[in-house]
Amino acid sequence: MSKIGRKPIALGSTKVEVKGQEVHYSGKNGSGVYVLPKELVAKVEESDLIVMPSDAIKGKIRQREINRIWGLHRALLANEIKGSQEEFEKKIKITGLGYKAAVSGKKIIFSLGYSHKKDFELPKDVSLEVDKTGQLLTVRSKDKMLAGQVCSEIKRLRATEPYKGTGIQLTTDTIARKAGKAKSAG
Repeated sequence: MSKIGRKPIALGSTKVEVKGQEVHYSGKNGSGVYVLPKELVAKVEESDLIVMPSDAIKGKIRQREINRIWGLHRALLANEIKGSQEEFEKKIKITGLGYKAAVSGKKIIFSLGYSHKKDFELPKDVSLEVDKTGQLLTVRSKDKMLAGQVCSEIKRLRATEPYKGTGIQLTTDTIARKAGKAKSAG
């Protein structure tokens, strides 16, 4: 059995309706439809949603393949249902003298030590807050993958270098610092 797949998905205040392979959900932040593959079925029990392998598919596919599909789609569905209840949040830290960000409408303007400023256009379902120092950014979205993608693209503007630690990184990341040149004693 899949360790991730067998966990029930807590629904909370989200309304869920299962119609064949489609799972219709709606919460305070949004609604949508998630289509399960033919190997899986879903059912609502009390305040939980359970995803499990279809009885018709057993014996046709190896258990290992079923577990992989089961765990993946259970996790993706759980993220969509959680996103319809509350937004996902990621924090980005900018480190460096004079490095900062400023929001201007749906654009973010970065000063990252280059000869020019870098502009970044935010997707429509993502919101971003910058603290007063301009070095701590908070990315929020109901779509977990979209929030992660935006953070990844922002990090790519100025990767953290290992000697001084300057650049852009997630607050959850750890940077392996390297020692600089050592002076020889003679």
